[in-house]
Amino acid sequence: METPLLTNEKQPVPALNLNTTNHYDAIVIGSGISGGWAAKELCEKGLKTLVLERGRDVQHVTDYPTATLNPWDFPHRNRMPAEFDEQNPIATKCYALDEATQHFFVKDADQPYIQEKPFDWIRGYQVGGKSLLWARQTQRWSRYEFENPTRDGYGDWPIRYEDLAPWYSHVEKFVGISGNRDGLDTLPDGEFLKPWEMNCVEKHMQRELQKHYKDRYAIIGRCAHLTAPKPIHLAQGRAQCQARHLCYRGCPYGGYFSSNSSTLPWAAKTRNLTLRPFSVVHSIIYDDAKGKATGVRVIDANTKVVTEYFARVIFVNAACLNTNLILLNSISRRFPNGLGNDSGVLGQYIGFHNYRGNAVADFEGYPDGYFYGRRPTSVFMPNFRNVHKQDADFTGSYMSYYGASRAGWGQGYGKEGFGADFKESITKPGSWSVFMGMQGETIPKKTNHVRLSKELDPFGLPQLITSIDYDDNDIRQMKDFMTQAAEMLDKTGCKNIRTYDDHRNPGLDIHEMGGVRMGRDPKTSLLNRWNQFHTAPNVFVTDGASMATMGNQNPSITFMALAARAANYAVAEMKRKNL
Repeated sequence: METPLLTNEKQPVPALNLNTTNHYDAIVIGSGISGGWAAKELCEKGLKTLVLERGRDVQHVTDYPTATLNPWDFPHRNRMPAEFDEQNPIATKCYALDEATQHFFVKDADQPYIQEKPFDWIRGYQVGGKSLLWARQTQRWSRYEFENPTRDGYGDWPIRYEDLAPWYSHVEKFVGISGNRDGLDTLPDGEFLKPWEMNCVEKHMQRELQKHYKDRYAIIGRCAHLTAPKPIHLAQGRAQCQARHLCYRGCPYGGYFSSNSSTLPWAAKTRNLTLRPFSVVHSIIYDDAKGKATGVRVIDANTKVVTEYFARVIFVNAACLNTNLILLNSISRRFPNGLGNDSGVLGQYIGFHNYRGNAVADFEGYPDGYFYGRRPTSVFMPNFRNVHKQDADFTGSYMSYYGASRAGWGQGYGKEGFGADFKESITKPGSWSVFMGMQGETIPKKTNHVRLSKELDPFGLPQLITSIDYDDNDIRQMKDFMTQAAEMLDKTGCKNIRTYDDHRNPGLDIHEMGGVRMGRDPKTSLLNRWNQFHTAPNVFVTDGASMATMGNQNPSITFMALAARAANYAVAEMKRKNL
């Protein structure tokens, strides 16, 4: 049943008439990395599944209009004009936004929000979400990331690595992950395809680090790229990565994993999938009489007409902050402060990754060495701080990464010269330079939160207020990294070493997590060990919002594993008639 747009009031929204054509076994909110996985698993198990996506449809291959264009094919040579930058001061901070990718990014005016503290919210509203834009780094979390928060008193995961390990394997085999089996307990091995290779300077640094440190291991990064496709990947219609590094435009080869190239088409093959783009979720409907969630209220992005859809189970995968927004806006007599929010912690304990510490250096040597192609990963160094005990002046941990490059053609930018000699000079490789960065775990805090404003967005939904910031622990962690980075670069033979704080705002890491945290105790958490609401058990949250702590590794493959695990559990519970 359709009705005019309902205004946001702190009262339960009147019930609408039922329409039997709007009934499904399961509803998944969001079609990104985790939503795609929930849809795949539910559809494969026979559930008629509705996937709601607030943005437009994007079909694999046919809707990648810039995938094969050259820089000179763009009006501004693939740079955004100044007017765009002025109108989008947040979105333009993202490294992946340019003239070739801007159609996959949310413009600042399309969903305004209130920054109580500076927070750069990077979003991608289309079928596939940010799975078209992610950096594709896929490290399993180790046992320490699940156990150490309890040891050090800043979190309590209701699961351990052993609970998730088989689901990591399940996901990795389907996605296609390149990497080595390195045998490190701080970064567990997985189901890997052929790894990418380090260049000569990176290998030199790897050897020198091994000589000087017993606990610091440089390995080639693990990433969701098909270096040697297996039958399961070919069955998805995907092919080998071409090392073009134009991934953010959408890959027509399917060489990297996205919902569009992989999980959503796989779900569609079951004939159990209904995909509805242009569907802005207003709230989840909770029936006080039945004592459970019954459906989802949706605003059509084009007509602004509201429709309700109903299902036995609901998966919320709208990406961390939007998941928090939807749940906070899902009010009823039973839950006046947001769905499942008896604990009062919904929207709190938001975290992110700390990327502020950086180091650069020059490297003299290997004048005859060069590299070829556009490798989609760098060299990674798993965490070596606070692993087996608290051994630093900050809580939590960080991993680091580095890469060595040598300027080749194009190094003439800003260089003086003219004529044949100048052109000849810029075709020759320049000197080697090294970059090293950090990815630090921030500690979830009650004060880092989001909440709803009385100001409304263009769809009549409350704007989100972000109140998220760094603290002294993050600064100590960053300073420790810069000290260690300078020492490591020196020991590997680098020269002219410089460290710096880039002062980026929270959010630009695009790894926001928390707000709907998992936990053992319903008084301090929202979700149980199956990503299921303690007090609304037919609703599951399996995106970044569910994370109890932030860890130090890239989180996306953990989201995928949690989504697959929870979806299979939900199906089993439905068969037992518990849902």
